Amino acid sequence: MSTEINAAQTTKDPRDVLIAPVVSEKSYALLDQGKYTFLVDPRCNKTEIKKAVEDIFGVKVSSVHTMNRKGKARRTRFGVGKRKDTKRAIVTLREGSIDIFGTL
Repeated sequence: MSTEINAAQTTKDPRDVLIAPVVSEKSYALLDQGKYTFLVDPRCNKTEIKKAVEDIFGVKVSSVHTMNRKGKARRTRFGVGKRKDTKRAIVTLREGSIDIFGTL
């Protein structure tokens, strides 16, 4: 009985895992290799990211690479502040999967 309650509490909505696609020159260069870059929730692991991409886009994921990025220190009129830390995921699709973003 307790395992059913724990399983229900730990399931996440896939749209809460993926925050936004990353738009940069480097991420566009990776599109040709079938790799897509997303900003993700820093608390999520690779398994949750893989499941979220497969559920939202209906594709098969072969691998997920993640990186944690530290927020830069920024000066404000109130002193020194810091941008928030972020996590990025580079998701590689299996061969034969459709193009997620379409043609650019």
